[in-house]
Amino acid sequence: MKALSLRQPWASLWACGRKSYETRDWSTEYRGPLLIHAAKTLHTDISEELLAIVEEEFGHRWVAEIPTGALIARCRLIECLPTERIHPDAEERTQGNFTPGRYAWDITDLNQFRQPIRFRGQLGLFDVPDESGLLLNSNP
Repeated sequence: MKALSLRQPWASLWACGRKSYETRDWSTEYRGPLLIHAAKTLHTDISEELLAIVEEEFGHRWVAEIPTGALIARCRLIECLPTERIHPDAEERTQGNFTPGRYAWDITDLNQFRQPIRFRGQLGLFDVPDESGLLLNSNP
């Protein structure tokens, strides 16, 4: 199954549905099942606006409690839209980079895992072996 790694707190915001789009400077022709991976890197130098959203969603101890280095959700990638075609509200704009020339990854069928599944991420879209048993033992 394909996976995409995001730094925190963006991975968890997307995995819980608070963030509608993941914005990237590249698109993909891939459509289908997608795992959301929380990278090992925790990004704490964020704007006050984003910090307010993160603390509202995950609490004030989010830095200590948010998962890293793990698969945290599965979904279905349905589209990669040019950001010029997206009209995000102020909160969504705070959570992504919607400048022209970028792409908004749109998903559906979002299921956040009850427990993160430790897994080493990679750059770009990467494969998580289905036969690894990792996904068979996870219940959204």
